[in-house]
Amino acid sequence: MACADLRIVLHQTSHPGNIGAAARAMKTMGLADLWLVAPQHYPDPEATARASGATDVLDSARCSASLDEALAGCVLVIGTTARERHRSAPVLDPRTAVAQARTAAGPVALLFGPERIGLTNAALDRCHYLVRIPTNPAYGSLNLAAAVQVLAYEWRMAEQPALPSGGRPPKIPPATADEMARFYGQLEQVLRQLDFFIDADNPTPLMRRLKRLFNRAALDREEYNILCGILGAIAVRKE
Repeated sequence: MACADLRIVLHQTSHPGNIGAAARAMKTMGLADLWLVAPQHYPDPEATARASGATDVLDSARCSASLDEALAGCVLVIGTTARERHRSAPVLDPRTAVAQARTAAGPVALLFGPERIGLTNAALDRCHYLVRIPTNPAYGSLNLAAAVQVLAYEWRMAEQPALPSGGRPPKIPPATADEMARFYGQLEQVLRQLDFFIDADNPTPLMRRLKRLFNRAALDREEYNILCGILGAIAVRKE
């Protein structure tokens, strides 16, 4: 898979300097596809200054108001987290995460959260895998741009040797992140129609488990269409 198929997504970045430093980290490793989701301060002179020669990456960066837009078309989403416990997806080390990403049959998003609190549970639920950088247990604080640099470096290193083909890509393309988001919305709506939720005011715990289940299944486009058709038929019967 070519580098163009990897996008770096910075979600709700609070410090513009980190955006510029992340762009610099990307360019040094040959990456250029940067997405900014609802940054608090951008564009900003500090971002340009910290880019230090990588202003072309900043100039081509795409800003979006929502995570849905930034993940649209991606078949694999890998989120970064420093949390010790979060069961939304399997947790990998950077090298394993990159190896997994390179087997994807379409665009991959590496998702980085806000500096202070990291990715929210809702954002983590969108991820097929999580990646945790093994920092010093006594001091695990890692700057956002430094985290981008670690993952970008692993991606660069994975390109150096000849990679095994792993067989032919599947004939049926995988369901994209935005399609899965629509599926989860349709699924929740149908489950409400069926009075399936024990606590209708708080469907989040069950929906989180269902999202983990379908993320593990890694639906292809045909399977996605079948399940959406089933949900549509159930909805019509209940009307």
